[in-house]
Amino acid sequence: MADFHAAMAEGYGFDGPTIGLGRPLVDPAAPVTDVEVRIPVGLLNRHGLIAGATGTGKTKTLQLLAEQIAAAGTPVFAADMKGDLAGIAAPGEANDRVTARNTELAHPWTPGAAAVELMSLSGQNGVPLRATVASFGPILLSKVLTLNDTQESTLSLVFRYCDDKKLPLLELEDLRTVLAYLAGPGKDELEMLGGISKATVGVIQRKVTELEGDGGDVFFGEPELDLRDLLRTAPDGRGVISVLHLADVQARPALFSTFLMWVLAELFEMLPEVGDPEKPTLVFFLDEAHLLFADATKAFRNAVSQTVRLIRSKGVGVFFVTQLPTDLPDEVLAQLGHRVQHAVRAFTPKDAKALREVVQTYPETDFYELDETLQSLGVGEAVVTALNPRGVPTPVCAARLYPPASRMGPLTPEERAAITALSPLHAKYATPVDRESAMEILTAKLNDDRDAAEAARERAKPAPPRAPDRRPKDDDGLLGGIGDLMGSRVAKQVTREVVRGIVGMLKRRR
Repeated sequence: MADFHAAMAEGYGFDGPTIGLGRPLVDPAAPVTDVEVRIPVGLLNRHGLIAGATGTGKTKTLQLLAEQIAAAGTPVFAADMKGDLAGIAAPGEANDRVTARNTELAHPWTPGAAAVELMSLSGQNGVPLRATVASFGPILLSKVLTLNDTQESTLSLVFRYCDDKKLPLLELEDLRTVLAYLAGPGKDELEMLGGISKATVGVIQRKVTELEGDGGDVFFGEPELDLRDLLRTAPDGRGVISVLHLADVQARPALFSTFLMWVLAELFEMLPEVGDPEKPTLVFFLDEAHLLFADATKAFRNAVSQTVRLIRSKGVGVFFVTQLPTDLPDEVLAQLGHRVQHAVRAFTPKDAKALREVVQTYPETDFYELDETLQSLGVGEAVVTALNPRGVPTPVCAARLYPPASRMGPLTPEERAAITALSPLHAKYATPVDRESAMEILTAKLNDDRDAAEAARERAKPAPPRAPDRRPKDDDGLLGGIGDLMGSRVAKQVTREVVRGIVGMLKRRR
């Protein structure tokens, strides 16, 4: 026990601003109350993992971390899968369970609420968030639409065409219009780029229609989320916690999981390089992370891995929240310096295999048999390792975690409505904007082409036949004969003789 105490005190005894998680324990009945398990604030951009079986306390751990990170002056963005994370906007209640845990952990607990912004993808239960189809890009949109590699390649070709032709893809209706145009009247315009299959276009169009029915028609559009609104601090210096309500879009996991990845990708493009700041620019909690990689294409996995690897230098820390570390690709898991692993249940041979794989992801320890410890953890307990200020992993320890200072439960509808109504972002994003985009431009082009074709057809018609001469005709041919006679040589001679005769008669009369 003395060796354990010394190892924990040395491993977690660093100085500087920290996030406190709880107290180490080797004996479940006797936590070490003079040592605190913690994470340095300056190392939060080294990413982390919160894992554990359902009901083991992952959401409360997320809540505990988020409220302390915000209290340190760093904004937080977190997904709220079940609707109870929003309780972080209200102070907690000192009930018997909370009081008992704080007492045994010698933790000075004071209820408190965080500065919170409630957001929503469906337009309900918070400030509505939107993104344009163009900014999502073909790789992320292919993940949302569950396209295969061939279909993703076709979609990439469509995006390139729209970019070349200055056709803004803002809403799903724009994408559907462009697909119909390129599969029909405009199919020759893509020949130089390889062309597209009409059958593939049909599949993509059906997927787009399904997405519209699942709420994509509300999410895709403008005004698009300005990511600077996620980087705000409250007047008192605390970071604002942006809580994204997802309980009403759980039927479309590909949409919300990919949206979270879109936010990360856009942050990477927007933020400057800062290296290792004293505190992060933003800490991002990506809940239900396993959904992000389910049926993902290789291009999507590569995009996620690259973003996670590089966004650290932009001052952004990412915590993946899932059931097992093995839910994440190895190239992502290898980049997670902080790990909070709640209980793992091993009821089946598959579960036992997963447990062995989880144990292999942790450093060696002399104080625990991790395969047994991970199965014996209670609610609100976890195996923890983090990076110390020198970037070295702290000793693996089982810890009993502190309760959050905020409410561990959902807000009432009235509380949620009041917070949303007071939000400075509500007026900015509440009303959708409909400006000219690909659908209007292509519709006008098709109308102009139809009018031009109609005019060309009119010009190409043969001239109508000349109307018949309706003047009276000389049935006996007399007038025609006189005309012919008057124009002949004989007629001219006769005329001269007549004139001479008339002149001679006038002379004789004189």
